[in-house]
Amino acid sequence: MARYTDAVCRLCRREGQKLFLKGDKCYSSKCGVDARGSAPGQHGQARNKKLSEYGMQHREKQKAKRFYGVSEKQMSKYFEKATKQKGIQGENLLRILETRLDNVVYRMGYAMSRPEARQLVNHAHFTVNGRKVNIPSYLVKEGDVIALREKSRSLEKFKSVIEANASRPVAKWLDKDETNFSAKVVALPTREDIDLPVEEHLIVELYSK
Repeated sequence: MARYTDAVCRLCRREGQKLFLKGDKCYSSKCGVDARGSAPGQHGQARNKKLSEYGMQHREKQKAKRFYGVSEKQMSKYFEKATKQKGIQGENLLRILETRLDNVVYRMGYAMSRPEARQLVNHAHFTVNGRKVNIPSYLVKEGDVIALREKSRSLEKFKSVIEANASRPVAKWLDKDETNFSAKVVALPTREDIDLPVEEHLIVELYSK
C-alpha cells in the first residue's frame, strides 16, 4: 500500500487545523499550523475561497483519512462495511476507524501520535487476546484485550511515552489496566466518544453520489 512520506505538517496546514500527527511538536511553537497558517504550496495563501458542496465533502473525507492515516482504498472499504451495518452510516464509519489497532494503541497512551502507534504495531510490540498482532488496520472487537508485550515493557521508549501521557485521559470505551500494561474494549465507541472535528455526514454524501 502506498504511504505518504512527505512532511506531515503540510497535511495539517492543508486542512487548516491540527491533525496531531507529530506528537509533542503539535503542542509547541514549532507547529506548522501555528507558525504558517496558510495551506502549503505556491498558491497556499490564495486557497481561502469558498468551497463548493463537493469541495467541502472532499475536504472532510481527506481530513478523516489523515487523522487516522488510511489510504483511499481503505477508506472506501470501510465505508462499504459501514453501509452494511445497522445504524447511521457516518457514525458506523467513524466507529470502524476508531477501532483500528493503531488508533487503540494511541488512545491507550502508548504512542504520542497515530503514525507512531502504527509503527509500533508494525514492530510487533502489542498483542490482542494474548496473540501477537502486527497489523495496524486490525479491527478490535468488544471484549478484546490489547496489551504491550512483556519484553517491550522495559524499553526506555515506552517508559518515556507512558510518563509523558500519564495525564492524558483514556478513551471511555477502554478499561485500562496500568499494572498489566493493557486495556480491554468494554464497548464499541459511540459518536460522543470520538473527539475528532469531523462532519461525517459530508463523507457519506460524497460516497453516496
